[in-house]
Amino acid sequence: MTKRLLLTLISGLILAAVTLTACGPKAPPPPTPTPTPAGDAVAGQKNFATTCASCHGPDGKGMPNLGKDLTISEFVSSKTDTELVAFLLVGRPASDPLNTVGVDMPPKGGNPVLTDKDLLDIIAYVRSIHQ
Repeated sequence: MTKRLLLTLISGLILAAVTLTACGPKAPPPPTPTPTPAGDAVAGQKNFATTCASCHGPDGKGMPNLGKDLTISEFVSSKTDTELVAFLLVGRPASDPLNTVGVDMPPKGGNPVLTDKDLLDIIAYVRSIHQ
């Protein structure tokens, strides 16, 4: 009887060890990589200075009655880069109810030579100064 009890105990211990190994702590998932910005903020700063700063100010804080403060803009923070490029491609007329300054924001800030890449660079710069 003791052999039977001993075999039962050993079997139980083996089963417990296998179960604990199978159900033990799992390795944590690999960290999610931080997305790389699509644009180049340094190049974007240059284009911002020559295209956007006349209304949004050289520091992006806006100019009275011309352009909004982009450093605290909820619009900027609520949009993806793709959505912001789409917005910049068409601009915002003064007649748009969301235009609160009453001045047209022309497509591409009035600089038709800007490419989509240029716009992504500007967006990267604006995101870098956004608080």
